Amino acid sequence: MSTSMRVVELVRFGDADTAFATRELPRPSPGPGQLLVRVEATSVNPLDLQTRRGDYRDEVALPAVIGNDVSGVVVGNGPGADDFRPGDEVWYLAPVFTGQGTYAEFHVVDQAVVARKPAGLSHVEAAGLALVGMTAWEGLVERAGLRVGERVLVHGGAGGVGSVAVQLASALGAEVVTTARARDHEFVTGLGADHAIDFSAGDYAPQVRALGGVDVVLDTVGGDTLARSPEILADRGRVVSIVDIADPQNLLAAWGVNATYHFVFVSPGRAKLDALGRLVDQGKLRPVIGEVLPLADVAQAHTLLEGGSAGEGRRRPRGKIAIAVQPSARSQNR
Repeated sequence: MSTSMRVVELVRFGDADTAFATRELPRPSPGPGQLLVRVEATSVNPLDLQTRRGDYRDEVALPAVIGNDVSGVVVGNGPGADDFRPGDEVWYLAPVFTGQGTYAEFHVVDQAVVARKPAGLSHVEAAGLALVGMTAWEGLVERAGLRVGERVLVHGGAGGVGSVAVQLASALGAEVVTTARARDHEFVTGLGADHAIDFSAGDYAPQVRALGGVDVVLDTVGGDTLARSPEILADRGRVVSIVDIADPQNLLAAWGVNATYHFVFVSPGRAKLDALGRLVDQGKLRPVIGEVLPLADVAQAHTLLEGGSAGEGRRRPRGKIAIAVQPSARSQNR
């Protein structure tokens, strides 16, 4: 058995076409409480783009393997790691900025953050759901406490987190409003949105107020969303943001509606994955995979997520961009 593995390393901060290199590294060994997982698929997230650009250079020592989503197969157990056996199919979110990332053929992880992969998902689908699904769950369920009959506005319903949040909010019994370009309205209503607003055609706020406002806002897009949320919130409404705040925003208007703000940087955990898996098994949740690329094309995946390749005339895909690390995983995408 080979003792090496293929990885894609971040070797310099900057543009995608010069940032990465494919290399061979020693295969890691699991320590106490850890599993060695053969990575079947991973995915690319906005956090990866920010890391590549150097936004978190104080947290990342180059060269580094980045990435956080995994769906794969257990191939080894460290001492005391007996929750899973070799051959078990698992999925998880690797802790951020901790150890080797997931743009690699093998990955070592603490078994405490690992869950069994839902049987109804391919490895590509599971890898595309882990981070965005857990983010949506933490935002809407654990932070906002979204309840049956409430109205929620999901900004960016055609995106990675947004496409999952729309489905999750609908499954929770909420009335779902989302912003998306007109070309994506049929798509987001198919996910469960009750109302779709074209944010590119005018101000979204008056249209939301015409519906009676909302109880919860989920911000996946940034900009002035935090400052403007009080315009559309019911009294004691909740705002959840998953976006870095690049510039200060005046939240004084939030006092007028007794608004609560939450800022989510998702944390790994088996319980969230198991909850998402139950929704998958019930047919209430499905990852949206917009593109599947091989491990060697990580740079292209970054370019697509940033808005598409001008040379190919392609726009950013809906949902997630997944990376099939093992060649067989690419054929599993449904």
